[in-house]
Amino acid sequence: MNQHTLKNTYTFEGKGLHTGKYAHVRLCPAPVDTGVVFVRTDLGGLQIPAVAGNVRSTRRSTLLGKGRAEVGTIEHLMSALTGLGVDNAIVEVDNREIPILDGSAICFVKAIAADGLLEQDAPRKWVEIPHEVIVRNGKTGAWIKVAPNPQPSIELTIDFKHRFPGKQTVTFGPGDDYATQIAPCRTFCFLSEVWLLTALGLAQGGDLGNAIVIVDKPLGGFHRWLLSRRLGKKDLDVKPEGYLSNVELHFPDECARHKLLDIIGDMRLCGGFPKVRIEAYKSGHTLNNAAAREVFKIKK
Repeated sequence: MNQHTLKNTYTFEGKGLHTGKYAHVRLCPAPVDTGVVFVRTDLGGLQIPAVAGNVRSTRRSTLLGKGRAEVGTIEHLMSALTGLGVDNAIVEVDNREIPILDGSAICFVKAIAADGLLEQDAPRKWVEIPHEVIVRNGKTGAWIKVAPNPQPSIELTIDFKHRFPGKQTVTFGPGDDYATQIAPCRTFCFLSEVWLLTALGLAQGGDLGNAIVIVDKPLGGFHRWLLSRRLGKKDLDVKPEGYLSNVELHFPDECARHKLLDIIGDMRLCGGFPKVRIEAYKSGHTLNNAAAREVFKIKK
């Protein structure tokens, strides 16, 4: 299989999930062996290659940095590029966070897939490893196992103590369609996390247009009103438990599929397309990036 880049240039704009700051993004074709490189146009064109060694933070998203340049919440875009098979791309952005758009990868995917990709005159550089790698979080019981495999595949399980979303397992491998099965799946959080995230300076751009909010605790009248203002929606329908405002899920297991979307984007930071089998239990950005770093270190 040869490398591929974009056929055209694509532009997106919107607010960042965590900073709330407005940004413009331009996806551009790139030469063979470029990989994915983020360029901060507002900082004179400072470049940040999308590799695990440039990850500066994994607190609720993946943030890359090099020198004085940073760009956050890159995982959905990286997932879209990987799911579509884009080897080389330049990502120009004029602020420190990629727009969250609808909370999934579908906006990127629809724009790029409409034109198809440009095949390049060089073979794809697969990332292969000589032996199995396991990373764990002893406190949460989360783990990721990465093993050599002839074709890429993923099996991922989420396991929350709350009935919604509860325990869900999803798989992705050869023959599965990323554009329809994974790309539309949105980010999510628990209602009890909203205040904490806000206090930490995160989720400043979060609303019901870009995230699934799961009710995991009762909400009184004052907090219901406050949450309505925070999420930009009047007459908020807060059930005793479940999905806020009767949100219509794209899939019954959309939360697990979104975690799979994330791990695809995060694992691309291992230096290319990983030709491995990934098994993940209760994974998140921190563990994803730990796995990507290990694979980057031992890759053939």
